[in-house]
This record gives sequence, structure tokens and C-alpha cells, in this order.
Amino acid sequence: MEFYFIRHGQSENNANTNNPEYIESPDPELTEKGLEQASILALYLKNRQAIANFEGWNDQNQYGFGLTHMYSSLMVRAVGTGYPAASSLGLPLTAWRDIFEEGGIYSRTDKDLQAGLPGKNRAYFENRFPQFKLPEELDGAGWWNRPFEEKNERQPRADQFFADLLKDHQDQPGRDAHRVAIFSHGGFFMRLMCTMLAIPWRKAGRDLSSWFFLNNASISRFDISNGELTVRYINRTDHLPPSLIT
Repeated sequence: MEFYFIRHGQSENNANTNNPEYIESPDPELTEKGLEQASILALYLKNRQAIANFEGWNDQNQYGFGLTHMYSSLMVRAVGTGYPAASSLGLPLTAWRDIFEEGGIYSRTDKDLQAGLPGKNRAYFENRFPQFKLPEELDGAGWWNRPFEEKNERQPRADQFFADLLKDHQDQPGRDAHRVAIFSHGGFFMRLMCTMLAIPWRKAGRDLSSWFFLNNASISRFDISNGELTVRYINRTDHLPPSLIT
């Protein structure tokens, strides 16, 4: 199995990180730059979808990606990045509820800090992203509808996702290898790296803290086969022009 982690494009929250007057959105939209990043990413993947050489060593996807499955979190910035990519490849984009950003959908106002909010509902997604494959249980009440996700809930969620990913997509005899891309978030990526590499949260050598940084619309690749996990690359942005690296 080849596993690709693609971070969403620039969101309104990302663009206002250093704006002290900005109040974060619980579920921000992509900015104009973010939309452009998503468009360029979609074209890049489309132009490189077909694998031109199955005999060559395709460790940098120099011969193509050949993606077979695409998933997104239910947060707007991730769906907005993944939807044009999936559409350009002619693949379904399927919701994977558990790959949301840390904390979930919650209020940022002082009055009700970290109060859980509903999240977008079925009608919203069907109107805006009509081909997005939604969970059957998603109805008019919204997909979140729960309290703020506490820190002790986050690593187990990443652990469960990785277990489910392996169960559904790991190599099996008699079946072509799956090449899976998910559209997700920077904080979840850090949790997932701790899960996949069995490393402590935010711990590095010599009493340093650690972080795996991802740019918007970056691609990271992991190969899982024959009992090994190989990190091929992390945070590639060479498909973007310098002006769109955020």
C-alpha cells in the first residue's frame, strides 16, 4: 500500500495567524490562495495519475501516482481541497470522520470558549459538494455535535485510524496494491506520525520538543508492505509555485 497524506490548502485561520484582531472560525473556508493551491494540486495529480513505468523505481512518483482511493475529513477546508482533486481524477471522495483536526468543531469566542458546535450537515455537503460520499448516519443536525475533543482523546483516534487504514487497504494476496490519499490537517498529521513511528508526543532527543511541519497543500508519502513502513517523503510542495507556498 502507498499512503499519501495531503494537507488542506490555506484556510482563513491560517492566513490570519498573526492578526491579533481576528477571531478564528470553527470551520474556516479556504482563502483565494487556498483555492488556487487546491486547483493546482488537482491538475498536478491529474497529469500524473497514470503510472508510466511499473518496472521503474517510482519512489518520488516520477512515473505517476495511480491513486485508487481518496478520503477527506468533514471539515470544509479539507473537503474544499480534496473535492477538485478527486473530480479531476474521476475518483470518489469519501468522508472519513476521524481524520479531523484536533479539538473538532468548537467555538472560539470568549463567552463560550471551546463549546462544541454542530458542524456542517448533510444538506450543506450535498448542495456544495454533490459527489462527496457522506456517512450514512449524517443528517440535518451536523456531523460533530459533541464537546470539544480533549487531549487524551486525540492519540487514540489516530491509533484507530491507522488500524482501520491497514485493515481496509493493506496489501492482500491476489489484489492490486491500493494507493490511498487522505485530505486532512496538520495537527492530526503530528498525531499520526506518533502512531505510525511509535514515538512519544512532541518528544525529541536531548530534551527537545518535536513537530512535523506541513505546508498547505503539501504531499507526504508512506509505503507499507511486507511488514515495513517506509517514509518516502514528507511535506513536498514542488507542485506549487513559490508564491503559493504557505
